[in-house]
Amino acid sequence: MSTAAPDQAASNTALNARSRTLVAGTDRAAARAMLKAIGLTDEDLEKPLIAVANTWTEVGPCNFHLRRLSAKVKEGIKRAGGTPLEFNTVSISDGITMGTEGMKASLISRELIADSIELVTRANYFDGVIAISSCDKTIPGTIMALIRLNIPSLMLYGGTIAPGSYQEKPIDLVSVYEAIGKYQVGDIGFDELKAIEDRACPGPGACGGQYTANTMAMIGEIIGISPMGMNDVPAEDPEKLDVALQAGEMLLKLIEADMTPDKLITRKSLENAIASAAATGGSTNSVLHTLAFAREAGIDFTLEDIRKISLKTPIIADMRPTGQFVAKDLYEAGGVRLLTQRMLEGGYLYGDTLTVNGTTLAEEAASATETPGQVVIHSLDNPIKPTGGLVVLHGNLAPNGAVVKLKGNEPQHHKGPARIFDTEEDAFHAVQNREIQKGDVVVIRYEGPVGGPGMREMLLVTAALVGQGLGQDVMLITDGRFSGGTRGLMIGHIAPEAMIGGPIGLLQEGDIIEVDAEAGTINVLLDDEELVNRRKSWQPPKPHFKSGVMAKYAKLAAQADDGAVSNLFT
Repeated sequence: MSTAAPDQAASNTALNARSRTLVAGTDRAAARAMLKAIGLTDEDLEKPLIAVANTWTEVGPCNFHLRRLSAKVKEGIKRAGGTPLEFNTVSISDGITMGTEGMKASLISRELIADSIELVTRANYFDGVIAISSCDKTIPGTIMALIRLNIPSLMLYGGTIAPGSYQEKPIDLVSVYEAIGKYQVGDIGFDELKAIEDRACPGPGACGGQYTANTMAMIGEIIGISPMGMNDVPAEDPEKLDVALQAGEMLLKLIEADMTPDKLITRKSLENAIASAAATGGSTNSVLHTLAFAREAGIDFTLEDIRKISLKTPIIADMRPTGQFVAKDLYEAGGVRLLTQRMLEGGYLYGDTLTVNGTTLAEEAASATETPGQVVIHSLDNPIKPTGGLVVLHGNLAPNGAVVKLKGNEPQHHKGPARIFDTEEDAFHAVQNREIQKGDVVVIRYEGPVGGPGMREMLLVTAALVGQGLGQDVMLITDGRFSGGTRGLMIGHIAPEAMIGGPIGLLQEGDIIEVDAEAGTINVLLDDEELVNRRKSWQPPKPHFKSGVMAKYAKLAAQADDGAVSNLFT
């Protein structure tokens, strides 16, 4: 026990400078008394106070195991001479809420996660932060908070789930959605649907393909806010506990080096992020979240920048849902480090960006080890597709842009009649009732950031169409989100959205819509005069929520081309 007066107690150099405001001095005796009630000592309070922001929840597998990781993180912090203090935040499971009103809470939760971590950290003057996250919105939400706080910090991903297995083939959550579609049209029976359901998710971890969670975890390493190689490790791999311990030990070094997010998240690192997403056929949600990072950091970064980066970046990783392999396979092939090395060799990344390791991206990639015979990451002279998987479209239907993911086996052009649905449920019922035909353009609107609110992801609809064998023959358009449920053209993130008067709200049943992905265009074949006349009679529908968190987000939300963030007040 320290015998020095609190005002004169020796500090742990400058590593505890921030927390002294909270716990140093005789006038802070009450604060220390409260913290001693949870078992802390004077020695604990003299050390740097480190926040462990945990997105643990029992609702779903993605974050279910994070308490085990946080225990190791805290052990590492203590070993390095810090005092960890853990707190929790929220998490919404996209996979569980998909196809229901609950899915509207998903993107909104990203904002709440960022807000809550910012609030607790600012209130308690922590000297550093480790955020532990493991699903679609917890990863970007934690990174957004770290950008805002701009104190020494890192994000650790909980890891990917192991693939399931059915009939000796790997399956995942999307396999279940596709099985639902097959069951509805009689291609499989209930017993087979149940078997796929029971085997798709064998344990903790985030969805296994290059969906949003694994795409954003990779981006965390690429932009440097996560230690290279740590996010790769699958959720139930024994090594995951080891890297959690190492992450905890690292945090004190970050404080000593004053390694803050503004040194990591730059224009160059955001360009690297999009290039890596494009090269792996990653989730279109990477566009939304990378734009959100840019807005949080005050960096000028736009959909046009993303379009240019994707156009010059080849797809070299054969990842589900458009490819064969899952994140665990990528890890075993050589991981993000090998992918980074290969992309640097081709000149597709900036190698001089910094990482939390205190090294550059190029220095981290230099130690990559390729597993002999691996076929997940292709050589540069044998790309899966010469241009990246993220395609940005513009036209009279999306003046501010829209996003589609293409691997190369999808149709590049589609022209057909609009089938108009003002909710996801209405569209799904039409698919269930076999009302959608080859050549149709399914339009799901009033699902944007404001209209939903919250930009629901339409995986239930897209997977059902795949199950009916219409994946390549029907185009889907929404001001909500599509990300990887079908094999054809599915265009989301349309801005401006219907609820604020975007052209998608002016469409009528049977209007002919044409998309040319190669040319980057999306248009309804109507003249300007007709659109002007329709706009005169258009009225927005009543909002779904008049109070509470959903209404608050709808009032504050930016459009998709600004990352759908809720803190742009200019």
